[in-house]
Amino acid sequence: MEIQLFGKQNCGKCESTKKKLHHFVSKYAGEGLVEMSVFDLDSMDGMAEGMFRDVHEVPTTIIQDGGEDVIRWEGVIPDSEELKAHFVGRA
Repeated sequence: MEIQLFGKQNCGKCESTKKKLHHFVSKYAGEGLVEMSVFDLDSMDGMAEGMFRDVHEVPTTIIQDGGEDVIRWEGVIPDSEELKAHFVGRA
């Protein structure tokens, strides 16, 4: 499973989302079972990846499994119960 977070510097929702995702990865996922990538849309590399992934709002969180998008949140902090449903059983 892979989590992709797209955000910007000085974005409160982006920082809160990053902290929440780190918490869920450490609490519910076994070590090495979840890969997390954070893309800064203020950088050229982040903008390029954001364009490729069709990101228009921050924060945008995408969970992929087997290379396919499972769920996507745009402009909001992901709901804890929805996140938990994707992590339980991964450990």
